[in-house]
Amino acid sequence: MRNAEIIRKTNETKINLSLELDGTGKNNIKTGCGFLDHMLNLFASHGKFDLTVNCEGDKWVDYHHTVEDVGICLGHAFLKALGDKKGINRYGNFMLPMDESLILTAIDFSGRSYLNWDIKISAQKVGDFDTELAEEFWLGFTRNSLSTLHFKQLAGTNAHHIIECAFKSVAHSIKEAVKINPDFKDEIPSTKGML
Repeated sequence: MRNAEIIRKTNETKINLSLELDGTGKNNIKTGCGFLDHMLNLFASHGKFDLTVNCEGDKWVDYHHTVEDVGICLGHAFLKALGDKKGINRYGNFMLPMDESLILTAIDFSGRSYLNWDIKISAQKVGDFDTELAEEFWLGFTRNSLSTLHFKQLAGTNAHHIIECAFKSVAHSIKEAVKINPDFKDEIPSTKGML
């Protein structure tokens, strides 16, 4: 079973997160931030990951700590669930259209953390969600999954569509990257012999 459970408790957030890589998209998301819940629901559904997230955060400040720390926990869960990464494709990419938005994502579970966030959102908020927090989420994810992740916006004007398109696209990219390749099921996908 390729799964992980992460518990993180700080003065800012208390998070319990569980992840099953080979799931069906079943999810139960409760972060206290409606827009983040919506994005994680889409992420789990499109990636076919079983995902449970319960977060108590200092929302009276804003959603920053909640969003960043959930990204940290999700990244850590992927790192833990992948183990030695034997047999995975390692790489994945996907271009996803959503109405006027078009987002390309590509990921490498390389063991090296890097985020390229080439996304332009003119609106500062979607509802009560600060749009700049989408980048913070994926920074937390890449730093803790030790992955290289690229987002490239090819089109888009509606802030909600752009962010949703990004979450859906990266779900498909990650699904491809973590898939076991039967031709290489007993090999670590690197000439170094480790990732």
